[in-house]
Amino acid sequence: MTFETIAEFTLGETAIPDSALDMAALLLMDTLGVAAGAARLSAGEIARSHAVRFQSAAEPADVATLLFDGRQASLTGACFALATQIDNLDAHDGYNPTKGHIGCAVVPALCAFAQAEPDLSARDALVALVISYEVAARAAVALHTSVSDYHTSGAWNALGVAALGCRLRRQGPEVLRHALGIAEYHGPRSQMMREIANPTMLHDGSGMGAMVGSMAVLLAQEGFTGAPAITVEAAAPHWEDLGQDWTIERNYIKPYPVCRWAHAALDALAELRARHQFQAADVARVDVQSFAQAAALFAGLPSTTSQAQYSLPFALAVLLVHGEIGPEHITAEGLADPDVAAALSKITVTQAQRHSERFPAGRWADVTVHLQDGRVLQSGDTHARGGPEAPMPLAEIEAKFHRMAAPLAPRRRAALWDMQKRLRAPDARFCELLTLLYPPVC
Repeated sequence: MTFETIAEFTLGETAIPDSALDMAALLLMDTLGVAAGAARLSAGEIARSHAVRFQSAAEPADVATLLFDGRQASLTGACFALATQIDNLDAHDGYNPTKGHIGCAVVPALCAFAQAEPDLSARDALVALVISYEVAARAAVALHTSVSDYHTSGAWNALGVAALGCRLRRQGPEVLRHALGIAEYHGPRSQMMREIANPTMLHDGSGMGAMVGSMAVLLAQEGFTGAPAITVEAAAPHWEDLGQDWTIERNYIKPYPVCRWAHAALDALAELRARHQFQAADVARVDVQSFAQAAALFAGLPSTTSQAQYSLPFALAVLLVHGEIGPEHITAEGLADPDVAAALSKITVTQAQRHSERFPAGRWADVTVHLQDGRVLQSGDTHARGGPEAPMPLAEIEAKFHRMAAPLAPRRRAALWDMQKRLRAPDARFCELLTLLYPPVC
């Protein structure tokens, strides 16, 4: 596929199926629910204050309001702040072949760029969002196959942001070409496994990816050159199905606010717990087998939210004790729960080669629970749910939205969730949604 064809898809009158637009609306609302839930986390507060102090804009046209905050920063600062905020509550969507996440970068970019477009229709906003998902997904796979290191999502979701920004700012193919090149060149090729070994607020690099992608648009618009993006122009096989295969429809929605690598084991344990009705006190030992990356997750008792979200044993212990995992379990007092600490000591995680061979196409695990009464319960091989293999019902996604967005007043949460359908109405404008996002959490 030529760059001209990619540019036509990105900037032109692209025909997008209703199913892809419906999925875009659902992913958008799911991501915004996570953003609301992350507003009070330290990482989000630091990122927003940093953007206000150090990433301001000289011209009113370049200003963007920080969502769930109300203060203002530059467009690029707003992208950085919200993407960092979302990235630090690990409940946002992802796409298995990318080994990472798209929405946590492109949703902040959509909300920032759209603030300068008060007449933007909701449908056109969803079209831009779908296009950004499709571009980011292919850039991700192309990059992963071109280098041996496991890099964070910011390395490639920056290209999705660049595509979205160029479309919303009505730029031509030449600006898009240079914006993609700048975004690829400066996108953070940071080491994912280093962050897994030492969990911090860096998470998946999406804050920097969103900032770089949005900056790339503005630089290219001013004549700054950066083409070509190798993952676009020298990776033709990964782009041949653009406009035919709608990868956005295969993104997963997370049931739990922890690293996706932990989800298969969590689902396996949840199924055993529901079927056999045991409690944490009934358990003598839990043996988990999963793929290598999951087995490498933080093994000790976490002292920070970042460690908690990248810990498979801790997540299992929380589920064993509480029967669920919410933001309160991976923050503040939840990190010092003595019952969870006791349950953690019963859990062992090892790698199984068959599960590793299925990664990244799938996220698999199996769990064996040894009860105090001598019974041994086995889950069998389990794939993480939330994606096309085992989609979450809409009612469960809605319940998750309200759980994540709990810092918002109930009426505001209800109004936001209702926008999921309203966005598909022919007369809806995207600013109807934005006005619900500006006030701080309450």
